[in-house]
Amino acid sequence: MNTFGSYFRTTTWGESHGSAIGTVIDGCPPGIDIKREDIQDELSRRRPGQTVFTSQRNEEDRVDILSGVFNGKTTGTPISLIIYNKDIRSSDYEKLKNIPRPGQADFTYLKKYGIRDYRGSGRASGRETASRVAAGAIAKKILFKEGIVTVGFSAKIGEVGIRNGSLITDYNISREEALKLRELIYKSPVRCPEIETSHKMEKTIQNISKEEDSLGGIIEILSYGVPPGLGSPVFDKLDALIAHAVMSVGAVKGVEIGEGFEIASKKGSTANDVFEF
Repeated sequence: MNTFGSYFRTTTWGESHGSAIGTVIDGCPPGIDIKREDIQDELSRRRPGQTVFTSQRNEEDRVDILSGVFNGKTTGTPISLIIYNKDIRSSDYEKLKNIPRPGQADFTYLKKYGIRDYRGSGRASGRETASRVAAGAIAKKILFKEGIVTVGFSAKIGEVGIRNGSLITDYNISREEALKLRELIYKSPVRCPEIETSHKMEKTIQNISKEEDSLGGIIEILSYGVPPGLGSPVFDKLDALIAHAVMSVGAVKGVEIGEGFEIASKKGSTANDVFEF
């Protein structure tokens, strides 16, 4: 399916080398302040071609709001967003149109549909994530209004990681502190809040690029101000839905919630959650 969510539903559409990509959002409440610039700011941070550390495809990623927003506020009707593709060089893929690439969806798409768009992986391209970012910009405004702030950063690239493996040991930081952390992350070209570690990550990427190879990494995401009781039993638990969404991103092969796999080596008395009154 191309739709995710229940109350706030987003449907992404479009292919890597098609005319455009976009998203339709249903379930957004009315009265939320939204300007085109709010969405554009998020897309500009994601936009490829900005540094040597991102895809060299040079897209402007300009977003247009087609519906659902009037006089800077959401109307409660479906919001349609469109991003036109500009930097399309489909001829680069001609030699590969009959050769399925490892680590891509070429083979599985062909087996499932009997046809595949070989131009940049079509629907399976990382280009699709621009539509998610556009929808996320609106979700971010809704969450912020409720006092919820989410921060994400590069915790590890290859063998280079942040100190202690996790940046935050005290999860009870304020919303203001979380926002300051986010600004620090945005200043790093590899989205790492530790300056020294960021430089090491950059050097590591440059070295592996010279070898015409690539590296994996770990992204850590922290959310503050999330009220208890979200989610529904049993298949729609909050952590199950988060894992579902994250695992749908191309190349993601694992998700940890909280202490994750480290709990397997702990006693129950040390792994359980402690209530404080």
